[in-house]
This record gives sequence, C-alpha cells and structure tokens, in this order.
Amino acid sequence: MQQNSRQTKGQSIAQTTGYVNRIDQHSYKVKSQSGSGDYDVIATELGWQCSCPDFIFRRVKCKHVFAVEFSLELRRKIEVTRIEPIANTTNCIFCHSIRIVKFGIRHNDYGDIQKYRCNDCRHYFTINLGFEKMHATPQVITSAIQLYFTGESFRNIQKFLRLQGVNVSHMGVYKWINKYVGLMEKYLEQIKPNISSVWRTDELYLKVKGNNKYLFALMDDETRFWIAQQVADKKNTSDIQPLFKKGKEVAGKKPNVIISDGAPNFHNAYQKEFWTRKNPRTKHVRHIRFQGDNHNNKMERFNGEIRDREKVMRGLKRQDTKILAGYQIFHNYIRQHEGLNGKTPAEVSGVKIEGKNKWITLIQNSSFKG
Repeated sequence: MQQNSRQTKGQSIAQTTGYVNRIDQHSYKVKSQSGSGDYDVIATELGWQCSCPDFIFRRVKCKHVFAVEFSLELRRKIEVTRIEPIANTTNCIFCHSIRIVKFGIRHNDYGDIQKYRCNDCRHYFTINLGFEKMHATPQVITSAIQLYFTGESFRNIQKFLRLQGVNVSHMGVYKWINKYVGLMEKYLEQIKPNISSVWRTDELYLKVKGNNKYLFALMDDETRFWIAQQVADKKNTSDIQPLFKKGKEVAGKKPNVIISDGAPNFHNAYQKEFWTRKNPRTKHVRHIRFQGDNHNNKMERFNGEIRDREKVMRGLKRQDTKILAGYQIFHNYIRQHEGLNGKTPAEVSGVKIEGKNKWITLIQNSSFKG
C-alpha cells in the first residue's frame, strides 16, 4: 500500500514541469515535493539509488526513483513525426485532369525519365517532384550529395559520375548541393525535434578563405542532435548569444543544463539568453575534466567528425556557405551513429525519415506545395 502511494507521488512529480532534471545519462536531480531541496538519483549496477532519507535509511524504492522512471517512460512514448516519400501526383500538371497515361521514356545523358500524356488537354509532360527541369535523375543528384557529405571531394564525385555515364562538372555538383540544402533547410526549420534538457557546446577552428574562423556548435547530450551553429571570428571574445537564441528557437525551450569549457563568451551568452531569477533555472557547467562526470567527450567526438569532413574541403570558400548547413542535415537526419545503436539523431528525437533514399524523401517534402 505504501509502495502504491510512493508510486502515485512519483508520477505526480514526473508530470510537474521542472521537477525532474536530467544531468546526464546516469544521474538526475529531483525536486522535493515540499520544496525544501533537491535529491540526487543515480543509476548504478544495482539499479537507481537516491539521496533522500527514505532510500538511505529505510532502503525502499522512493517516490523520487519512481519519478525518474516515469519521466523516462514519458520520453519513450513521444509521438514520432514521420516524413514519408511523396508519390508523384497522378494529375496533369497543365489542366489537373486525372486522365493521364504513360507515354514513353525521355532519354538523356543523365538517365531515363518517364513521360506522360494527358488524354484531355493532349499535353506531354514529366512528373519529377523536387527535381523539375533537372537534367540528371533524382538518384544521380542524391548520390552526389551523399558522396560529398560522406567525405568525397567535388572532383572525385565528378570522376565517379563519369564512370556511370553522367557528364557533369565539379561546379555542377556544388550547385546541386547549394540548391537542395537551401530547400531542405527551410523545410526542416518547421520540424521540432524532441530533445533532452541537457545541451553541450564547443568551438572548432577552421579556415574560411584562408582566414582563421571558429565554428560554434550546440548539441543535445542524449540524442546527439546538432541543434544550432554559428561561425565567428574569435574563440574567446565573439558574441555567441545568437547561437543560444537559435537553439532555443529550434528546440522550443531552454535547457536545464548547458555544458561548455571555461571560455568566457559561453558564460556571457548563457547569462544573456538563459539565466533568470525565476525557477526553473538553467545551470551552466563550465568545469570540464577528461575523466569523471563533467567531461565533454561527446562534443569532442563531434568535433572530430566535422574535422574529418573539413580536411577534404581544405577550408571553406565563404562564411555563409550551405556546406555547413548541409552537413548539419546529414548529421541529424541521414548519418547513422554507432553511439545511438545505428539510429540517426533525428530518429532518437522522434523524427523519422521514411523511404529507401532519405535525401529524396526530404527533397520531395521540401518541394511539395500542399
């Protein structure tokens, strides 16, 4: 009977905003119902342990442990946003009649595209949602995009496509990426990922037009979702409040904890964008160690991922390039991560891209006018 009471109270705590705060994968801070303080709930080999008197002295499963378990269960039940491939419309693009029939194949140097004829207006046309007026097929274009973001250079992609009978310049490949990344970027801004309340941030040195710049990135601790990015001139003095502001817009909330190194501009941006006198407050963890709980290993691994890509590019040609935005899309929605059991950060965040070719699915949905 007493356990049922603790279970009910734990459920109530879990459903109260700001009472269960995730520190990392293995530790939580749970507020006391009386408001007198916080209790630490830690994952161990023996299960969850709590610092409250009920658990320490009576050795019972307390309401704070129940609260953490209910909180985790609520996260597992998040509604999944599914982005499905869009079947090409069955209407005539001129008169919108449904009386259309297949009428041969259009052959060109880049592949074959199905032609249609309308039995009402007698027009001939092709249906290629998102790839209209493109000489290359969707498969060729998305293969080039995939090759680039997995590490190939524009010229290597050009050579590969020539072996497939596709004659396109390296600048043509760049234009494909520039066009479709811009299209997908606008569409994905409308999608809200369900990320955790613990975020990590760090900076990465790179070259833009031969000049030293820094890429500041914001990443979710649990899902590894790349939330926002900003390119700045200086490491310790650049104003990175726009980075935190963008992160808040993307997530639709502010974090409970943000982890960074000791650079002063991280704390300045935190004070401007996240700090408040009212509870719940965002905690800023600035003391980073190589071992223990306050490390930034996930962010360092992420930096290595970007560094590997940047070596092939040999620096960026312009600061507002779509290349970084494209890699952010690739990281979040396409690339499967071993640390996430083969899932993408988007999948873990409740956004699932369906279809064999996820690039085509994204481009179709980005181009579709409802």
